[in-house]
Amino acid sequence: MKNSGISKRASDIGPSPIRKLLPYAENAKEKGIKVYHINIGQPDIPTPDIILDAMRGFDNPVLPYGPSQGLLSLRVAVAQYFKRFGVSLKEDEVFVTSGGSEAIYFSFMVLLNPGDEVLIPEPYYTNYNGFANMAGVEIVPIPTKAEQGFHLPDKDIIEGLVTPKTKAILICSPNNPTGVIYDENEINAVLKLSEEHNLYILSDEVYREFIFNDQKPFTALSLDTDRVIVLDSISKRFSACGARIGFIITKNKAVLENTLKYGQARLCPPTIEQYGAKAGFEHIDEFLSQMIEEYKKRRNAVFSVLNETKFAFAVKPNGAFYTVLKLPVKDADQFARWLLTSFNVRGETVMIAPAAAFYRTKGAGENEARIAYVLESEKMRQAMFVLNEGLQQYKREVEQ
Repeated sequence: MKNSGISKRASDIGPSPIRKLLPYAENAKEKGIKVYHINIGQPDIPTPDIILDAMRGFDNPVLPYGPSQGLLSLRVAVAQYFKRFGVSLKEDEVFVTSGGSEAIYFSFMVLLNPGDEVLIPEPYYTNYNGFANMAGVEIVPIPTKAEQGFHLPDKDIIEGLVTPKTKAILICSPNNPTGVIYDENEINAVLKLSEEHNLYILSDEVYREFIFNDQKPFTALSLDTDRVIVLDSISKRFSACGARIGFIITKNKAVLENTLKYGQARLCPPTIEQYGAKAGFEHIDEFLSQMIEEYKKRRNAVFSVLNETKFAFAVKPNGAFYTVLKLPVKDADQFARWLLTSFNVRGETVMIAPAAAFYRTKGAGENEARIAYVLESEKMRQAMFVLNEGLQQYKREVEQ
């Protein structure tokens, strides 16, 4: 067999389930069909002016390299922000990355050797797979169930997955793709597991404040251990996905010292955007609560249609801005393509993210889809009605 010249590492990374259907969506638009994009976490809420103005105000005649660990003024602002959660940080315990994606990748590279294992509750943010592959790390899924709201299983079930190769457990709460928020008992079980087996806790907290019930925002930095590494980003909190500013935050000096090596290799994170991020943290109380209330309205709009039509099963989530639908179809991937290639109602269709790729377990999630309620409430309601009509037609014509 002829060598393709492509590395096994690259070949083993599958296409993004969030973006792989994009060509079908573009073809539909070329035909004049309106596509509701509820497949990707791209908010339509305007980026706060205070953030954009800070970036526009950059007046240095030269755009220079910045420090590899990020601008000092931003790291100070982040440390100040964490005081609201009862966490005392020094600015040198904050490392600025090029988006949350780089924070995840750097953490895998710094903490885990090739062949090591990281436990992650599934379904999980699908890009963890790519970063794990690049680092030569094996993801071991912790099973969760839609019927139980995707909460963590008992500690003994998780503990049964630990092997001599297990080096870390990665949690994301509020969660992408399920919207679940882990309660105090679940967090304590993770902490105890970490202590008993000497595991790092990687805590993906991109949606930290996106909470729609009376739970308080939580950060794993409040746990009394230096084995916590928080992964963070301004993308959703500031509705600034394109700014590509993220963070690794930890009190573990060895982790920070070795992360700096990777930071120096890529030189520095984006400079101008860091000024915007600094302004965002300094003025966060001027916009964040309204943003969260808007997402709560959108979630309620989604579930008003689900409750009215009962076309899919989903547990109403209390956080983030996603939910996973259990659909009455055999293959959600095929259904998602069909919506874009063979269906429209009054010139409208929807784009969803098939959920199988959010699972590691083979065969899991094949009849599920993640939706992101990132459109204003009436558009979300309409998208859900269109999705329902598409599902009914699909069941009549394709899966009879």
